[in-house]
Amino acid sequence: MDTTAQHRLTWKCRRGLLELDLVLQNFVEKKLEEPEAQVLNELLDLQDIDLWAIVSGRSEEFDPKFQGIVARLRAV
Repeated sequence: MDTTAQHRLTWKCRRGLLELDLVLQNFVEKKLEEPEAQVLNELLDLQDIDLWAIVSGRSEEFDPKFQGIVARLRAV
C-alpha cells in the first residue's frame, strides 16, 4: 500500500467513539497488505455504533467477507 493510501486509511479510522478510535488506530499502525486494507476500508463505511458492536463482539451480523479483519480487530 502506498503512503497516500495509508494516510487516507489512517484518517478514515478516526471515529467519534473513543473506544473504536483506540482500537482502529492501534490496528492501522500495523503494516497492512493491499487486499486487507481494501476490506478494512469497506468495513469502515459502517456507522460507529454498528462497527463498535461488531468489533466488541456484541454483534455477529456482518458480511462474511469481513470475518478475517473482524477477528484481527477483536484480537487488538
